[in-house]
Amino acid sequence: MSLIQVEWACDWPLILPYFDGSVPAGFPSPAEDYLETPLDLSEYLIENKAATFMMRVDGDSMKDAGILDGDLLVVDRAAKPVNGSVVIVAVNGEYTVKRLRRCLDCVWLEPANPRYQPIHVGIGEELHVFGVVRHAIHTLR
Repeated sequence: MSLIQVEWACDWPLILPYFDGSVPAGFPSPAEDYLETPLDLSEYLIENKAATFMMRVDGDSMKDAGILDGDLLVVDRAAKPVNGSVVIVAVNGEYTVKRLRRCLDCVWLEPANPRYQPIHVGIGEELHVFGVVRHAIHTLR
């Protein structure tokens, strides 16, 4: 995975037009007049600006969670990881993105692809949680 630090040095938000309404993903509906309202994309994606960074995914171990190879992950260092959170962690010095599972005396890092095995982190092993993944941004191909 490669780290991309998000720079928030500028004071302006990233505002894009937003057409209020939904787009049917089933059968088309008659055209309607949608009201265009501004949407600040950074406000939508970023909860804690000072504690947010991005990483690019390399691999397919989280594909069944909607995290694909090449995606950009929006990661919040200030968010508290809970059981079931998708997190960026370093296990014994190596980075990975996995779903966090806790039990009484251990931690499991669970992939979202049956081709991969969960990673057991036992007592005495080094585990550092860098942040909770809030969003995955990917290009439709």
